[in-house]
Amino acid sequence: MVIFLKDLGNNHNKKFNDIRVVAFDCDGVMFDSTKANKAFYNQILKHFGRPELTPEQFAFAHMHTCDAALAYLFQNAGNLAAAQAYRKKLSYFPFIQHMEIEPYLRPLLARLRSRYKTAIASNRTDTMETVLKTHQLKDDFDLVVSALDVEKAKPHPAALFKIVEYFQVNSSQVLYIGDSKVDEQAAAAADIPLVAYNNPSLSAQLHIESLKELEFVL
Repeated sequence: MVIFLKDLGNNHNKKFNDIRVVAFDCDGVMFDSTKANKAFYNQILKHFGRPELTPEQFAFAHMHTCDAALAYLFQNAGNLAAAQAYRKKLSYFPFIQHMEIEPYLRPLLARLRSRYKTAIASNRTDTMETVLKTHQLKDDFDLVVSALDVEKAKPHPAALFKIVEYFQVNSSQVLYIGDSKVDEQAAAAADIPLVAYNNPSLSAQLHIESLKELEFVL
């Protein structure tokens, strides 16, 4: 059953009344990074004379780490090594201009910060810090966990476990906003309630279509 905010009636805020930490996925939640990530991976493919991403390839790359995405795109070991070497020389900065910040992210963070701790659990790696700096969001989060900060990326729950441990809270006191199957799997494995953003196919405690709706939940 897909539960939307409008279906919870007057009891919506009781469902999450013990939340202490609000954690966000980055791509697909904080930002619409479809154009940026497509451009990034297509540049790598173009450099090696390969066709642009298929929808299936992009769906995988968009949810996973860059290392996993390149391994998926370049399955030959020699080609993968060359792609990794090129990727490390390729700055992500030119692609950040294509990232579209979620319209209500900044106002939401401003309201959350007086009462909750805020965090990020993302499969981004060495681009995470640049993204936050460019969009002037670096000071809006108490903890940022990228795939570089844990041994295993999502869907493994390591990033979410790190958030629980850092803030010394119970898993039920962390609310995670995600948009993909890997977010669903990570949250379930960490026993953390998931708010699904713009993806009704996910199994989640709540589904929202705008971050503004979190005001009514928290």
